[in-house]
Amino acid sequence: MAIRLVTYEHSEALPNLPGKNVFHSVSLFRILERTPGFSPFMLVAFNGDRPIGKLLCVVRKSWFISKCIVYDTGEYFDADLRHDLIFDELLSYFTNRNKDNFSIIEFRNLSESLFGYRYFRQNGYFPIRRLRVINSIHHSTIDKWMGASRKRQIQCGLRNGAVMGVADTEEQVRNLFRMLKKYYSSKVFKYFPAIDFFTTLLEQRDGSDEIGKIFTVSYNGRIIGGSCCLFSDDTVYMLFSGGMRKSYPSLYPGVLAVWNAMLYSREKGYSHFEFIDAGLPFKKYGYRDFILRFGGKQLSTRRWYRLKWRWLNRIFEKIYV
Repeated sequence: MAIRLVTYEHSEALPNLPGKNVFHSVSLFRILERTPGFSPFMLVAFNGDRPIGKLLCVVRKSWFISKCIVYDTGEYFDADLRHDLIFDELLSYFTNRNKDNFSIIEFRNLSESLFGYRYFRQNGYFPIRRLRVINSIHHSTIDKWMGASRKRQIQCGLRNGAVMGVADTEEQVRNLFRMLKKYYSSKVFKYFPAIDFFTTLLEQRDGSDEIGKIFTVSYNGRIIGGSCCLFSDDTVYMLFSGGMRKSYPSLYPGVLAVWNAMLYSREKGYSHFEFIDAGLPFKKYGYRDFILRFGGKQLSTRRWYRLKWRWLNRIFEKIYV
């Protein structure tokens, strides 16, 4: 079988593509290309004229560093073809074309940690272990494994007057954006996108094509917390969340920002809720401790990296392989 590979730099040029993975969807492509600081492109594999796989690549540039991020390892449509062989073609093509274009290439949030291991190594990537935290939300009691202290915080926040909602106006989104931007400004290794990402996501309407939601926590009409999630097949992914915990300690806005999203996801019939970044496997990591108290399960995974500088890449290969 001869696989034909095509790169699309504009969403308008894309052919009709199937799929359920939001991280390789045309909808996310459109949102990102309208967000300053992002330059997405899509690789599509064809068997003849029929698409059999796709890989959405997201480029971020800051100062003199350019980073290309790929979430998971693509999406594939033909059950009769070996997906790893299609990925091999996509990865080799992608790497050969871009190995000198970006300072860092990163494949992250792999749904199967061992998928493509041999092909990553053949193309000069090195793995770094990471952690995932996933909550099962399809049970009759969503807080089945939640700690007692977390339950008390949720009850206390709601009893003291905090109100959970879904952003449905641009004004709400802008108010939440200002709060979250200030919250993330102190987190050196956390990237926070421009407001265009959130306003474009707001344009997504309820229905089968809904790919995400923005959630709010308010008190006396003021937004004091919130979160942003993407929906993919039966899983909800939390991208960003935060709250004014120092200004409103008795309302637990950061806790309610997560709980609000989990409740909505459960009501919509999703089975799993995953936090997009649970960090490196350090014993002490405040954010991971925070999200684990919602009752999720911690799993081990890896991210694959390739650096533009060959000598430095070889050093990391010797360290991590």
